[in-house]
Amino acid sequence: MARVLLLLSVMMVSLSAAAITDVYPFDSDADEARFRTLVAELRCPKCQNQNIFDSNAPIAKDMRDEVYRMLLDGASDQEVKDALVNRFGEFVLYKPEFNQRTALLWVTPLIAILGGILIVIGVVVRSRQREHSTVSLTDDERRKAERILGGDDSAS
Repeated sequence: MARVLLLLSVMMVSLSAAAITDVYPFDSDADEARFRTLVAELRCPKCQNQNIFDSNAPIAKDMRDEVYRMLLDGASDQEVKDALVNRFGEFVLYKPEFNQRTALLWVTPLIAILGGILIVIGVVVRSRQREHSTVSLTDDERRKAERILGGDDSAS
C-alpha cells in the first residue's frame, strides 16, 4: 500500500512539472527555474495560504500568465514582483520587504522575544533575592518563637 501511494505521489509531481513546461514553454532551463521560483514566492490573493504555483484559482492562473509574459519580455525578478505588488498589494509577497509600512511586522517578533527574556530575568532575580533574604528577629521575638515551637507554655 505504501509503495502504491509513493508511486502515485511521484507520478503527480512529474505530471505537474510536465504540465508547467507544456503550458509555459521556455527557451532555457534557467528561465523555467526563474519562473518556478517566482510563482512559488507569490501568494494567491484568493487562496491566501497557497502560492500561485499550487493554486487552481482563476486569479492565480492570471498571475502565472502575467509572470510568464513578463519573463518572456525580459523583466527582472524584482520588476515582476513590483508589478504584481502594484496590482494586488504587498499581501502577494510571502516575504515582504522591510520598509516603514512593514517595520512593525518585522520588529514585533524581536520585541516579543526581548520582552520574554526580560520577564524570565526578572523572575530569576526575584526568586534569588527571596532565597538570600533572611528575616531577622529581635531577641524577644526569637524567645517567643522558641517557646511556641518548643511547646513551652510558661510564657503564655
